[in-house]
Amino acid sequence: MNAADEVMDICLLAGEIMLTYGAETYRVEETLERMARAAGFTNVHCFTTTTGIFLSFEERKGKEDLMQMVRIDDRMQDLNKVTEVNQVSREFTSGELSVEEAHERLESIYHSPVNYPIWLIHLAAGVAGSGFSYLFGGGLGDLLPAFIAAIAASVALVEFERYLKVRFAAELAAAFLGGSAAIFLVFIGLGFNLDQIIIGSLMPLVPGVPLTNAVRDLLSGDLLAGMSRGVEALMTSLSIASGIALSISLFI
Repeated sequence: MNAADEVMDICLLAGEIMLTYGAETYRVEETLERMARAAGFTNVHCFTTTTGIFLSFEERKGKEDLMQMVRIDDRMQDLNKVTEVNQVSREFTSGELSVEEAHERLESIYHSPVNYPIWLIHLAAGVAGSGFSYLFGGGLGDLLPAFIAAIAASVALVEFERYLKVRFAAELAAAFLGGSAAIFLVFIGLGFNLDQIIIGSLMPLVPGVPLTNAVRDLLSGDLLAGMSRGVEALMTSLSIASGIALSISLFI
């Protein structure tokens, strides 16, 4: 493998990690272009959408451009990995890392597990759900049922997505189970304000990162990526709303 292919591989790997785990498209493009220019290549161009990265550069003037693309199938949120890739990019562009060292670091980041254990993520979802329930007008008696319902929604989202492989269906199922848990807990007398408990149970499912990235991409001029992320956030919101509507229509 020649030097151009090696640089292309580490650039696309860095972009794949960043885009998969929640980075904005303009940040991905800037990172990849800086890494390619730091390696001595010219005429560097990168075009990124929510589902793919296209990168081309010229090894030396007059020679045919080298271009490759990588498709992004999964989109998750782990900003710690985005930060680690940014650090690798800085060290590579400053000359502190060789191509081989950068590739090893990126492979390690790509294969590293989630920074926090899954039980802690579910627990944090419960704490966030109970907190938002109180913030939106619930009483102290609503904290525990909101905590339980939010954990139920978080567990359902992870487990359904693992087996269904369709995120929107998993979000609908998670919202349905979270809403059903809230209704059941109020029915047995554990909690008083059903609306606030349901709101709390849904907060861990709200697409905050995709919505924020959609706005940032639109403001930076990446209209295609911004609209795509906006539609993704809208689809997630519709899935959540459909799940709650189904639970309310069946049990109330």
